[in-house]
Amino acid sequence: MTTTAKKPRELTGRAVLFWLVGFFVFVFGVNGVLVKAATSTFAGLETGSSYKAGLQFKQEMQSAERQAGLHWRVDGKLARDAAGQAVIDIAVRDDKGLAVAGLTGSARLAHPATSRLDHDVALEAAGAGALRGVTAAPAGQWELILDIERGGERVFRSRSRVTLK
Repeated sequence: MTTTAKKPRELTGRAVLFWLVGFFVFVFGVNGVLVKAATSTFAGLETGSSYKAGLQFKQEMQSAERQAGLHWRVDGKLARDAAGQAVIDIAVRDDKGLAVAGLTGSARLAHPATSRLDHDVALEAAGAGALRGVTAAPAGQWELILDIERGGERVFRSRSRVTLK
């Protein structure tokens, strides 16, 4: 019985070149897939135009000063009803503790990661100084953005981090 010794495979320059090029093609391919996944799932935008938002800053500061001058007390409650809907109840009182009448409003449950999951909520009058809105938002962390208007003009804005269970 004769055994033939197998000669070890020789490493040539061509093989090293193929392995090196193949490695970098693989790395760039994986990076391309990850970049595509990242940019298609999260836009990374807080505002559409930073320039326009900067121009509106002075106007927003004046609105905030007017809002502070009202001395309103705005209380809100976010909870689930029996049907599983998220219910937003808002009560607005003036500096004397009296209900403020003639208000309309809107709310937005803004998702902290992407605006695609935001829920706009129309608030309807639910009595003197009371507003109510309902939406089908899932449980989790949200930013509640509340806008209250009187006579077609926004008189109150609030942003609060809330947890919906």
